[in-house]
Amino acid sequence: MLLLGARWPIKFDVYLLKFPEGCEVPEHVDAVSSGRHFRLNLVLKKAKKGGEFMCQTPLYESDRVKFFRPDSCVHAVTQVEQGSRLLLSIGWIRR
Repeated sequence: MLLLGARWPIKFDVYLLKFPEGCEVPEHVDAVSSGRHFRLNLVLKKAKKGGEFMCQTPLYESDRVKFFRPDSCVHAVTQVEQGSRLLLSIGWIRR
């Protein structure tokens, strides 16, 4: 669910994402036409099993905070095997 977004003065978006049981996100990179894409993911609720964020080269990562460059880092979420995962995701592009 998109909560907020703008194109000016800096392009950004804020999403509330729910990953239900069985959901997964395969490995991918989020291409941008220009600039550098940054994303800060805050894990509000962890899945009971699975639903782990995977990133080859995060800028910062802790149990509940994931900060990375989705345009240059292959990333994914493993399958949620039990429960659900809730995430606040804030992204922006620096030119």
